[in-house]
Amino acid sequence: MAIRTIRVVPDPVLRTPCDPVTSITPAVRSLVRDLVDTVDDPGRAGLSANQIGVGLRVFSYNIGGRVGYIINPVIDKTSGEQYGEEGCLSLPNLWYPTRRADYARAHGIDLDGKTVTLEGHGIMGRMIQHECDHLDGHVYVDRLESDVRRKAMQQLRSAR
Repeated sequence: MAIRTIRVVPDPVLRTPCDPVTSITPAVRSLVRDLVDTVDDPGRAGLSANQIGVGLRVFSYNIGGRVGYIINPVIDKTSGEQYGEEGCLSLPNLWYPTRRADYARAHGIDLDGKTVTLEGHGIMGRMIQHECDHLDGHVYVDRLESDVRRKAMQQLRSAR
């Protein structure tokens, strides 16, 4: 069991798009174990590999007691809309209203190379979009409306 340190903004790894996993190696298996161990803590909904300093396209999740992971996730469907408070382990103590699709569906693979689908509404839909953004090199404040984003960035600068 390895609980990894979470990288915080402005760490450049958080702004770097992650590479796809091309083969399931012992290192990838270890990464998945670490992601699952690290996300399996109250108050943590999702964790992407770059948040622990690894530039591979993998994330773990912990929603409603359901803990898992997905490798090489790609969102292939969204619908509806939700607007609510969102936070991030890489931006500690910053919660801002963020607009997202209500429903999201992503496909990827598991450690056996089998296709998996992860989907959901509400918090699950929000988490899928949030973690895929991380894997693309974005953080949730990038999605904030301009006046709210300005406030968030000021708060972030003063917290450092």
